[in-house]
Amino acid sequence: MHSWADLKTYVRLLFQLPGFFGRSFSPEEARAILERRLAEREANFLRVAERGIFGYARSPYLPLFKMAGCGMADLRGMVLSKGLEESLSTLREAGVYITFEEFKGRAPIVRGSLTLPVKARDFDNPYLSSSYQLTSGGTTGAGTRVVMDLDFLLDTTPSRLLAFEAHGVLGAPTALWYGILPDGTSINNLLRSTCFGSVPLKWFTPVTSRDIRPALIYRLATYYIILLGRLRGHPIPWPEPVRLDQAVVIARWISRMLRSEGRCLLRAHVSMAVRVCIAAREAGLDLTGATLMGGGEPPTPAKVREITRSGARWVPTYVSAETGPIGYGCARPADGNDVHFMKDVLALIQHPRPVIGSDVTVDAFYFTTLLPTAPKLMLNVANDDYGVIDRRSCGCPLESCGYTEHLRDIHSYSKLTGEGMTLIGSDMLHILQEVLPARFGGSSLDYQLIEEEDEQGFTRLSLIVSPRIHIDDDQQVIETVFEALRRGTSVADLARAQWSQARTLRVKRMEPISTARGKLMPLHLARRRQADAEDQR
Repeated sequence: MHSWADLKTYVRLLFQLPGFFGRSFSPEEARAILERRLAEREANFLRVAERGIFGYARSPYLPLFKMAGCGMADLRGMVLSKGLEESLSTLREAGVYITFEEFKGRAPIVRGSLTLPVKARDFDNPYLSSSYQLTSGGTTGAGTRVVMDLDFLLDTTPSRLLAFEAHGVLGAPTALWYGILPDGTSINNLLRSTCFGSVPLKWFTPVTSRDIRPALIYRLATYYIILLGRLRGHPIPWPEPVRLDQAVVIARWISRMLRSEGRCLLRAHVSMAVRVCIAAREAGLDLTGATLMGGGEPPTPAKVREITRSGARWVPTYVSAETGPIGYGCARPADGNDVHFMKDVLALIQHPRPVIGSDVTVDAFYFTTLLPTAPKLMLNVANDDYGVIDRRSCGCPLESCGYTEHLRDIHSYSKLTGEGMTLIGSDMLHILQEVLPARFGGSSLDYQLIEEEDEQGFTRLSLIVSPRIHIDDDQQVIETVFEALRRGTSVADLARAQWSQARTLRVKRMEPISTARGKLMPLHLARRRQADAEDQR
């Protein structure tokens, strides 16, 4: 059911999209934009803070700044004297930050005596024209809607163009293998591509009418974007259903493009890219000359090996619905998960935090938005990821553009991923602790979910069920989980459809695993990190 606000949002899209299709960038213009933004990072941050935080009475950041005894004049003086990142670290120590659960509206902001109830929409940029809405993640409880402004797509297009140029795929025959709305990955890719002449020839979608029927508003928005784009001279393709077990269809398309053009680009989530490469090898197809680019989940060494064994080249991306692009793959990478940080769009600091379900502490990422067109206003917001910030010199074209910081070994510390869909840990707790015990008996201590990687590099979610629980058929457990997802949001149902195809969920009959300190966590994530560490050695 969609609200009147949703309908108004898509009506705005109706009127704003024609102007969007008239915009274009050259590599020279993109480099000039980037150079200016990098020179104005601190000024851009202060401009966003002055209007979007201190100039907005309902900003959830205002009580935190008040608690820290910091006003706009104080913030300006601190940034000008200390620099942006050091100032953000100082604010983080003073309690000016937002946790992932707070940002998603699942927990109130609690700092000492301050308790501030918040909702996800409280962090929306109040000054956007609201071109259209997407839903982030795979199953996010009530769903986190992200207001996407077409101006933000334009603002983040120069970095996309320069990344394509750095990897030699600007103008290459391109295909997408992403879902349909409300998954906005394909639409965002298609819209940006019209701005620099690299519109994909094919849009393959793994989710078909057999799996899910999107709401009418999403179908109408898709038709309108495609038809208007075509009228404006951009041959945007219609989505073609290609289920996960039909990856050979895409492998054959890549092979045809390589024979006729000598190069091509496929954009897909990591596990889906692996499927294409395995299908190519099984069909005797050589993908040498192809570039596969994407994200959605960590490109572990096992996944990257499966891709490169086919002859294809792997380029990682790091993107989220709330922030937009965070990083694009280095052209001279240290590993398969090495991206250049888009520091013209975001600022980033790290701060230690414990990992739920383990005895490990990680350096968590905290992001701050620098562009006034950003869909969410973020100041020291944890996105549930951690990794390594590397300031090495690589000598690749993106470094020469000014992107001098690398992000590597990026993982989530409480999200579970598979086939590019994301399952927020707190949302799975209801299924593990209430739905399954009510259906099959036992207690919340008898069920556990573990993220693992199989022998081919595919991410699997193993549902651990104690042998003490009598179940006639393990498939009943999977069907119960999928039914609970089906009854959730449209995006939860989308994740259910894709995981069902990929057989991402499997049941293991064993006692749930405890941590080294004897804790039994419903979401046991430490095992994945141990496997990654062993694979790196």
